[in-house]
Amino acid sequence: MKFLDSAKIYIASGAGGDGSLSFRREKFIEFGGPDGGDGGKGGDVWAECVDNLNTLIDYRYQQHFKAKKGGNGAGKNRAGANGDDCIIKVPPGTQIYAEDQETLLADLSKVGDRALLAKGGNGGFGNAHFKSSTNQAPRRVNPGLPAEELTIWLRLKLIADAGIVGMPNAGKSTFLAAVSAAKPKIAAYPFTTLHPNLGVVRADDKDFVLADIPGLIEGASEGAGIGTRFLGHVERTKVLLHLVDATEEDVATAYRTVRRELKAYGADLDKKKELVALSKCDALDKETLEARAEALKKAAKKKPLLLSAVSGEGVREALFALAREIGRGKAQDAAQAHAPKERWRP
Repeated sequence: MKFLDSAKIYIASGAGGDGSLSFRREKFIEFGGPDGGDGGKGGDVWAECVDNLNTLIDYRYQQHFKAKKGGNGAGKNRAGANGDDCIIKVPPGTQIYAEDQETLLADLSKVGDRALLAKGGNGGFGNAHFKSSTNQAPRRVNPGLPAEELTIWLRLKLIADAGIVGMPNAGKSTFLAAVSAAKPKIAAYPFTTLHPNLGVVRADDKDFVLADIPGLIEGASEGAGIGTRFLGHVERTKVLLHLVDATEEDVATAYRTVRRELKAYGADLDKKKELVALSKCDALDKETLEARAEALKKAAKKKPLLLSAVSGEGVREALFALAREIGRGKAQDAAQAHAPKERWRP
């Protein structure tokens, strides 16, 4: 299945049905009176978050979605049928924006979340609705209200607890493959990863979701390489694992380059809790590894983890460190959600 995290679609609700102009015509009934029914309501357009999707690829092949029009009223006081709703199914983590790509219409983060995007038009009144003691034969009817039409953007931001960032070929995909059942593409050339990969990781008795995104290079915020378009997939994470390739000559510059791109992207990614680690440690001798670990410590102002996804060195420690930070982040979110709100006082 191909990965697509952005799609532009056109939606339209259903127009309301027209009211009916009708009079009762039966034998032996001289003044039957008006009996025109009301029109039916047009269908709404809803967005619904479902569990079995993880991409927006379906919306590359179909971009137009329309709800059904309400049925017209009829004689004998028969109301028109309501139009069927149109439901757009999206994966968890989907944000819906207006055509300007800035106005947020809905943020569907949990399975079962629903959002009304376009309301169907109400049905028009038939002439039976307007009868009165002074107007016993009304010829007035109302047309159904028109449909709502708009163009929207769907943007998927994957729901992950932790994210892996780093330069290309820093060992991100290798680490994900080693700690989960995910099978990302791994090769000895830059930008092997072209789209985010997710894996479920188990550390002791705790499970969490780990996201691997394509590597960042200098100038990524200006479009260099793959750019920063995939950084949105780590906006919701509690912690970032920053991998630095130990075989790099200047590990400090590699670290600072990624940090600059995170800051340039925004969304407070540079303020997230970060674990720094030297990867591919099995490829260096002890003296060289110690020197590069010290250089990275000075640049990051924290002691880096030393790990190798191939040999398994330091992997367990890294997973437990990630699990601890995720637990702290969730505890803080729960505390904020249950914190008593201050009452407004004049």
